[in-house]
Amino acid sequence: MRVAIVHDWLTNMGGAEKVVELMHHLFPDAPIYTLIYDRSNMPDSFLNMDIRTSYLQRFPLAKSKHQWMLPLMPRAIESLDLRDYDLVISSSTSCAKGVLTRADCCHICYCNTPMRYAWDFYQDYLAGKPWVIRKFISRQMHWIRQWDRLSADRVDYFIANSGNVKNRIYKHYRREAEVIYPPVDTDYFAPGDAGSGNYFLCAGRLVGYKRIDLAVQVCSDMHLPLVVAGDGGELKRLRAMAGPTVDFRGRVSDAELLKLYQNCRAFIFPGEEDFGITPLEAQACGRPVIAYGKGGALETVAVEQTGVFFEDQDVDSLRLALATFIECESTFDSELIRQQALKFSRQRFLEEFRTTINRCYDDFQARISGDRVKHI
Repeated sequence: MRVAIVHDWLTNMGGAEKVVELMHHLFPDAPIYTLIYDRSNMPDSFLNMDIRTSYLQRFPLAKSKHQWMLPLMPRAIESLDLRDYDLVISSSTSCAKGVLTRADCCHICYCNTPMRYAWDFYQDYLAGKPWVIRKFISRQMHWIRQWDRLSADRVDYFIANSGNVKNRIYKHYRREAEVIYPPVDTDYFAPGDAGSGNYFLCAGRLVGYKRIDLAVQVCSDMHLPLVVAGDGGELKRLRAMAGPTVDFRGRVSDAELLKLYQNCRAFIFPGEEDFGITPLEAQACGRPVIAYGKGGALETVAVEQTGVFFEDQDVDSLRLALATFIECESTFDSELIRQQALKFSRQRFLEEFRTTINRCYDDFQARISGDRVKHI
C-alpha cells in the first residue's frame, strides 16, 4: 500500500504539525506533500522526512507571508501529483483536503478545522491586511468558499479533531465525521518539583483571534504578573498596552515552555480554538486553566476540577474569572488536573488513528472491489 501525507504548510511547529509528525510515525515511508516548507522553523524531527512542496515555495515571502496567498492555494494544492498512491491522508486546516486523487485511491482527511478564513474568521482574516490585499481577497472569497465546499466532496472519510470541529464540518460541508482528539505529549509535559510560581501564563502565536490582548489588559489592570510566551503580528500592539507586570518572553524553547507551565499559577486561554493543545499541556503539568467557555476548551477543561471558564470574550468576564480563580485556587489538585490530560495521550492517539485508518481503508476497498486488505 503506497501512502502519502498532505498538510497545508509547514512554516512553524504547532498542534497540527505535531499530528503530522505522528502520522509520519505510523507511515515512516510516506512522503509529506505541502504548499510551503520553512525548514528553519521546523524541528529536527522533520529533517529526514521526504517533504515535497508546491510551486508556491518559489514565491518571494512565501515562508513568512503565506496567509496572504490564500487565493492562490486551491490551484497550488491541486497541482500536487498524487497519482502513485493508494491511500492519501490529508491534515487540513485550509486547503489540504482539496488534493486530487485517483478514483481508486482512498482519501482520509484529518480535519483540524474547516477553512477558518472562508467561514468563521473571514473578517478577522481581512483585518490588518493592506487595503489592496483586502480588496483583492474580498473579491476572491466567494469563489474560495465555493471551492472549499466542493473540494470537501473529494474526501472519502472525515476525521475531526474535536466535537466542535465535527459540528462545523457538518455545518459547512454536510458531512459526518468521527472524532479523534489530537495528541498531547504527557511524558514530556509533566509536573515539576519546584512548585507553582506567582505568575499567570499565556503561550502561543500572537495573532488576533487568540485574544491574548484580554489577558494582557486584565492582568495589567489587576496588577497581576503575566508571562506571555510566543511571537507574532500582535506583539507590538500587546507591548504598547501592557503594564509593568506583563513579561514578554518571545519564542521560547520546549524546555523553557515546560518550566513556564510547571511554575505558573494558572494558564490563561482567552481565545476560541477548534481544539487547543496548550491548555492540555498546562494540565499535563498539573496546572489549572482559565479559559473562554467556547470551542474546544469545553472538551478539554473540566469546570471546577481542572479550571475556570469565563462566559463572554471581554475584559469584564475575564476579570471576574480571575477573581473567582484566586478565591478557590487552593482547591485545585495537581494530580487530578494531570489525570484529565492523560486522556489525550500520544499513545491513545496512535491507537485510535491506526484503528480508524484501517477500518476506513477496508471499507473503501470493499466498496470498490469487495476485497479485504492487509492492515498496517
